[in-house]
Order: sequence, then C-alpha cells, then structure tokens
Amino acid sequence: MDRGTAGFYTQRVNSEPDLLGPLRRYWGYDAFRPLQERIVRSLLDGRDTCVVMPTGGGKSLCYQLPAAMSAGKTAVVISPLIALMQDQVAQLDLMGIPSGVLNSSVTPAQQSKIIEKAMAGEYRLLYLSPERLVREDTYDWLQGVPLVFFAIDEAHCISEWGHEFRPEYRQLSRLRAQFPDCAIAAFTASATQHVRHDIIRQLKLREPHKYIASFHRPNLRYVMRECDAHSQTELLLRGLRSYGSENIIVYAPTIAKVESTVDLLQEQGITAVAYHGQMSAADRRKNQERWMADDARVMVGTIAFGLGINKAAVRAVIHLSLPKSIEQFYQEAGRAGRDGLPADCVMLWQKRDVGLLAYFIEQITDPEEKKRAWQRYREVRGFVESSACRHARICGHFGENKKWASCGACDACGYTPEWLVAPVGERQTKRRKGKSRGPAPASQPAAGPIVYARATPASPQPPMDFDPALRELLREWRRETSNEQNVPAYVVMHDTTLEDICRVRPASIADLLHVTGIGARKAELYGQQVLSVLKRFREGARAAVQKDTGEKPVEETMRLLAEGRTLDEIATIRGRRRSTIVSMVSDLVERGMVEYQSAWVDHARQAAIEAACARIGLEKLSPLKEALPPEFTYDDIRLVVAYLRSRGEGQAAAVAAP
Repeated sequence: MDRGTAGFYTQRVNSEPDLLGPLRRYWGYDAFRPLQERIVRSLLDGRDTCVVMPTGGGKSLCYQLPAAMSAGKTAVVISPLIALMQDQVAQLDLMGIPSGVLNSSVTPAQQSKIIEKAMAGEYRLLYLSPERLVREDTYDWLQGVPLVFFAIDEAHCISEWGHEFRPEYRQLSRLRAQFPDCAIAAFTASATQHVRHDIIRQLKLREPHKYIASFHRPNLRYVMRECDAHSQTELLLRGLRSYGSENIIVYAPTIAKVESTVDLLQEQGITAVAYHGQMSAADRRKNQERWMADDARVMVGTIAFGLGINKAAVRAVIHLSLPKSIEQFYQEAGRAGRDGLPADCVMLWQKRDVGLLAYFIEQITDPEEKKRAWQRYREVRGFVESSACRHARICGHFGENKKWASCGACDACGYTPEWLVAPVGERQTKRRKGKSRGPAPASQPAAGPIVYARATPASPQPPMDFDPALRELLREWRRETSNEQNVPAYVVMHDTTLEDICRVRPASIADLLHVTGIGARKAELYGQQVLSVLKRFREGARAAVQKDTGEKPVEETMRLLAEGRTLDEIATIRGRRRSTIVSMVSDLVERGMVEYQSAWVDHARQAAIEAACARIGLEKLSPLKEALPPEFTYDDIRLVVAYLRSRGEGQAAAVAAP
C-alpha cells in the first residue's frame, strides 16, 4: 500500500496475550506504540524487515521483544556505538533478558567466554560493532550460534546517500550470503526514500515488510533565527534562563565552541557539561551521566553526542550553527520532547555558517561524495531560508506529504518562544524571506507492501498531581543506585517511571507492577527500595540540596596561573583543549586582568609576530597567520596580539576567530 491509495495506517493494538504478557513482564508496558506490534510479529515470523521510526519511537523494543521470546536462540544486533551497546545490555540484564556484547572494551579472556556462551545459545541478544562483525573469525564462530535474526541499528550508515555513511557498514551486505536462512531487520530514525531503497538493496533484503512511522513530531516546535555572534550569545543565555531547571541540549559546531560555551554558561551560573570526540571515553561518560542524572541541566556537545540517549524530558534543543543536512537536524532536534510534551527546537544560525559548509565541501576529493554534499547543502539552506512550514518541509524531505494550512508549531506558522520575541542588543537580524528552494525530488517508492503509522498527537501537559519533592527524593535514590551499580541512571528507571510512581504512590510490590516501566524483574530488584523511599518521604525525608561549590572557569584559570601553572597544565587540570585555555587567557591579558608571561611564547617568535603586527595591524589573526611561517601557531599569535592590545598598541578590537 502507498500513501496515495491507502493513506496512513493507524495501528490498533492487538490484545493477544502472547505479546502483551512479555511486554508487561519485561518492560512494564500495557500497550504497544504505533507499528511496534506489527514489527515484532514480522520478526517472529522470520521476515526481512525495514523500519523507519523517529527518535523516541521505541525501535529497540521492536527487536528486543521477539529476541526475548525466542528461547534457545540469539538475535545479533549491529550497533556503531560502544557506550550504547553496553547500556542496552545492562538494561536487558536488569530486565532478566540474557544479553552479551563484544567490542574493543572487552578483554580477550571475556571475549572467549562470551563467544562460548553465545554458541551454547545462552544469550537472547548479542551486540556487535560493524567492525567486529566483518572480521573473518567472527563469521566463523557465528556459524555455530543458534541465530534467529540480525538487527542492523542506524541502518542509514550503509548508504552513501545517508548523512552518516560509514564504509564498514557496506560490508554488512555479506550477511545474506553467509547466513541465507536468517532474517535481517534494518532500523533507522532518519532515512529519505532514496536511502531506504539503498538500505534494502545493500542488505539484499527479500520482499521485506516495510514499516514507516510518520516523520511529523507535532509536539516539537521548530524555530529558525539568523543572528550574528553577539546576538547569538545573548539569545542563548536568554533562552537557557527561560527554561528554568529543565533539561536542555545545545549543539555546537566545533570542539572549541563546545568548550567556550560551557565556560560561558558556567560563568553565568548555568550548570553545563561538555561532550566531544577529543574527550576521553571516561570523561564523556561521566558528563553524560551527570546530565542524565540531572546534576547538570545543560549538555553542550558536538554531533558526537546523542545516539542512543534515552532521556524523555528534554524541553529544548538549541543549535548554534547550520547542520550539514536536514537529516542531521531532524535527528538531533528529535532528542527533545520524547515524553510527548511540547519542546522547542531552535536553530541560531549565522551567515558565516553557509561559507563554512561550502568550504568543507570543497575539501572533499571524491566527485560523487562532493555532489551529494552539495545536494545536502542546498537542501539545508532551502530549509532555513524558506518561509514555508518547517514541519511540512521536514516531512516532505522524507517523502511524506503534509497539506495543512498551518501547523501552529513553527516560526513560519506563527510560533515564537517568548525569549526570542524581544529585540537583541542594538539591532535584530531578520530572517531572510526568500523563495523556497525545496528538497530534491524524491525517488519513486519501492515495490512491496509498506505499513505507515499516523503521527500521534502531542500529549497534553499532565496535571502536577504529585509532589515534586518526592520526585527529587526518588531521583536521589536512583542516582545513588546507578553509582553503586555503575550503570546509567535511566537504566535503573526512566524519568517517566519515577513520575508515575509519584502519581500512583504504590503501597506494595503488586501496586508497583501497575507503574509504567516496571516489569517483574525490576519490581523484584528495586521494589522494596522504592517502597522504602516512599515511606521515608511520608516521614519527612527530602532530597539533599546539591550546591555547586566549584570555581567559575575564569576564577579557576586565574588561580592556576597565580600558582605558576603552565598553559598545558591548566588545560589538563580543567579538562579543556590548550587552544580553549589560550583563548581565555588572551582575553584576560587584553582586559588587564592577567599579566602577560614571556614564557608563553618563544622570544624569537614573539619578536617576529610583533613585527608582523606592526606591518599588518591587530584587528584580525588570519592575515597575521598567512604572513608568518607555517610553524607559527594561532595560539602564539593570539597571545602576542592580546599583549600588544593590552599596551594600547594598534587598534583595540576583539580577537577574530581563524
């Protein structure tokens, strides 16, 4: 069936106990979300399957439930993220579903034991990275595992037309030849029609059942705002303050921007943590856990942050630059509002973002890859510069036709958050209203039956019929429990489960089993502890007030300088890149708050930089860098320029980014 003839299919939950029983027992849910039951049945029937379901739609349950029901057999899940695999295995273990994971974090001795257990059929699910799967020795021992199906997560990575193409995914096409009798299921949150067809072709899926959830997220409110560097900073601070204590994600385009934004927010008293690829795995996980456990309400990250993040109550996602594609924006913005309540997805973009995207595209050497990058560039520019409905354009990009007069949930249709209404500083940059360029023509639908799900209307704001103090006490218990067990907080219990406990106020284990998200295994593990927390609350116990006693970034940096620390040492102590520390110290030098130290830059280099400054001026760094030998770094130039400006030499202007 296609959209033209059959419209959207609205799933009716099947009440057969063979599926609802394990759904309640393991997950603590009483009903399926749209499409979930049909997908589960397809996999239980041994059918190849292609599933496109937006972030938060419940994809993982679609392959975990049929695997849990396949006694003595194993589903192999291919996932690109080590942390995500480990978290899902930890969660499945807590639910009583035997699972294992093989990746680079597992020792050789542990790997041998896991392989042995897998061949004995002891796991219902076995998680592998694509790099691990394509090894010849992996194919050899997998032949001895009683397999039920393969589930390919983030399946869009297999397509060169996908926004996150990964070459190692291409080798997954061998699965059909190596395991011809085993079903293959592909799952993705963001795939255009072209990419969906490519997934099916690359994986050699045989007459697959296709399930496509609506790309319309009615509770999300899309807002695009063109601004300059100054107004972007002001708007970001204004926005974060407007959301009070709610959880926020801020996406920054570079590592340097991530670190400088975190320092800015901390200086303003906003608790924020960073996440980027140059941090150690331990630091990334620690910061992610702080944010997941509500110790820090703002996460500032690059595109490295987000896959597999399972936090329902995110009230806003704010982008500080143009994304590389509509798919990237849709995937990242989709991490807001997974609880079904209204959430803002705001893009504060600058004109220079367009030039940067074009510059990086020009660095691509492969002609076909460059062609695809330019297509994505045109699509994302058309998206932000258009005056057409954002929801309709996103749906259209993925091949879903929406024809409403107004969605009422984007800036093009009249919605603007209060914090974006007032003018900024001396001037307000107006969004250019140009003719919509529109996405590239979609390819024709693939042959074969497709089941669509209608978008679920946004849930209304639930009445606050529970005491927030009880929720905080439960969060404190969850935080302590997750630390003791060394698992993420959401693995212990989701936010929505804690809030349901607050509303239900269970008085027994039997009552707990009626709470959403608590199955038999979790009731057995945590039931008495939860009941104890409720009892302590009735007796007057409250969560301890967590105070941020740490120094602000500028204060800490100045103290470390006063102690005689080098710039490299300060970077290590503060967990920042050296360039971030140099940028802050240069600003402090220019403002006269810190004395310039001759040890920072070699004497001969300083003299050469000063001579270049005398010829060219101090306004911008790029001309100075071009005029000096290649071994002269921006760090050296930035420090010397700040020193000269502090002495009043040349034109006192802000240090320009390279």
